[in-house]
Amino acid sequence: MTTKLTLSIDDAIVRRAKRHAREHGTSLSGLVSRFLALVPAGADAQQTPRALRSLRGLLTRGDREAHRRHLREKYL
Repeated sequence: MTTKLTLSIDDAIVRRAKRHAREHGTSLSGLVSRFLALVPAGADAQQTPRALRSLRGLLTRGDREAHRRHLREKYL
């Protein structure tokens, strides 16, 4: 389900956002929707520092053993 939303945003910002959306093959509504989807849900998300939230999941895409070797060499 979608909901219509009315926003008051500076004209220059809207023009720049529309250009960005067009260059990336999306609409302004799609751009705003993706941005709002990033808003944390619940108290737990707000308590996690932003720097840690940005790192979440990185090791699942990498080689854990290589990371462990790197840390051992760096700190031991």
